[in-house]
Amino acid sequence: MTGLPGAASTPARTVLASSDYFHAYAVVGLLAVVGVLFVAVAFGAGRLLRPVVPTPEKLLTYECGVDPVGEGWAHTQVRYYVYAFLYVIFAVDSIFLFPWATVFAAPGYGATTLVEMFIFLGFLAVGLLYAWKKGVLEWT
Repeated sequence: MTGLPGAASTPARTVLASSDYFHAYAVVGLLAVVGVLFVAVAFGAGRLLRPVVPTPEKLLTYECGVDPVGEGWAHTQVRYYVYAFLYVIFAVDSIFLFPWATVFAAPGYGATTLVEMFIFLGFLAVGLLYAWKKGVLEWT
């Protein structure tokens, strides 16, 4: 067994590789802790250094410069959320286009990625057609 080259050094390489592996995570963890501490110190300093002079005007609810009138409960149209949801769906679609375009340009992957993109766009089209049939896209 001693005649094999590198037989004795294999366990040492494994220990060294796992040590480097966990060292990388320790650096990321340390950076996260420093970031959280930085934000906590900034908020704490802001709280300690700000002037606190409460007045009746400052204690009112702020609504874009307009004095609040009526009760605090207001009905919100669900359509706003549906439009926001549709925006998120198409934003995800646009984000998916960039890696797809890079893989599509690679040799040997063109037809496969083209089929995958048409399947993905088909799912989006079915969802958009469903929303259109339900009348969600009509504003009035």
